[in-house]
Amino acid sequence: MLSVFVVSVIVFVLACFIGYFVVWGVTPALHTPLMAVTNAISGIVVVAAMSIAALDVDYTAVMVNLKNNTTITENMYHLIEIAPWFGFVAIVLASINIFGGFAITYRMLAMFKKKAPKKVTTQEGEK
Repeated sequence: MLSVFVVSVIVFVLACFIGYFVVWGVTPALHTPLMAVTNAISGIVVVAAMSIAALDVDYTAVMVNLKNNTTITENMYHLIEIAPWFGFVAIVLASINIFGGFAITYRMLAMFKKKAPKKVTTQEGEK
């Protein structure tokens, strides 16, 4: 039987491969809509991470429940204790992703704007 960690690593590696091929297979015309969807997903991650980071957990009650349950080890207590920090890290990383996505999208959309014609300036003494 595979452990939870091994299964998690396998899923992560497969997701990296699939994501790589999906992103590089996208035509340039679909890049901006894809970035918009990615920003929306990152926004959902930020909302979920803020709710996790704001958790107020009574750690003594958690420890009592863990001691009563023989299938869960005491190491779970430490994982529960650092969950808000994982939420904070998720907020920071998703915020960077959102900012970068909007910056890239803005830059790509600016490429399609019409440029204003250059004004020809003459000196006053010349005709």
